[in-house]
Amino acid sequence: MRYRDIKAMNSIPLFTLMLSALIALLPQAGFSQEPAEIVCIQCHSGLPEKYSQPVKLWRGSIHAENGIACNGCHGGDPKDAAMAMTPERGFLGAPREPEIPAFCGRCHVGVMKDYLASAHGRALGKGGPTCVTCHGNHQVLKASLELINEKSCSRCHSFERARSIRDAMQETEGMIVSIEGRINAYKKLGSDTDNLEKELFALRNRFHSLFHNVNVEMVKAESTRIQVELKKIRQVLEAWDETGRKRKTAGALAVSAMLLIALLAHLMRKTFD
Repeated sequence: MRYRDIKAMNSIPLFTLMLSALIALLPQAGFSQEPAEIVCIQCHSGLPEKYSQPVKLWRGSIHAENGIACNGCHGGDPKDAAMAMTPERGFLGAPREPEIPAFCGRCHVGVMKDYLASAHGRALGKGGPTCVTCHGNHQVLKASLELINEKSCSRCHSFERARSIRDAMQETEGMIVSIEGRINAYKKLGSDTDNLEKELFALRNRFHSLFHNVNVEMVKAESTRIQVELKKIRQVLEAWDETGRKRKTAGALAVSAMLLIALLAHLMRKTFD
């Protein structure tokens, strides 16, 4: 540090320096872990349980994990307490049951299409399940095969058909998870994985479209077709593995040869000495 900098610091009162250091260590006001929807969250958090419960549930949801909060679904102005819930600011409120798929479908367009084409979707407005029946409303659960379980499905019907569908999809999901992990490992090593990532993304979307299909034979057939494509990606990864093994073997042999040459040179020098 230069002399004039030290001199300038010495002219600052000690108390000011200590206060500045303390402020730097404290959490910054207005920059909490909550997203920008602070008005909705602060207001509802202090209300009776009927109105504060949605905030508690939301904090454990996939929406919260991805930074999607109150106004992402309900509209309104999250930064203006006075106008937050006014139609002028786009407030939508809570949808009625038949409106739920369209409400969620504003973001999940493909999922809504799959749902409406399914037996569940065709029963919309006739007592059939909606998005929130399986995924929840505020504590929204991530789409996974775990949602296809006896406790949930048997609320409306027997679990046997759902069990067959889940079993048919289980192996495919395992393959997707495994391949994704291997691609990510190569990506961390600096390999060009863009094409494989795109292929896997497309196959995962095809796979997810089966989640709302209740036709067992169709699910089984499509799962099999997806597995064929997944195996092609796995073959590429296995070829990369083999190339890596050959490089390691060649490297080890090269190192061994160099060590051997060095040893022979050392022995020869000792002999001549």
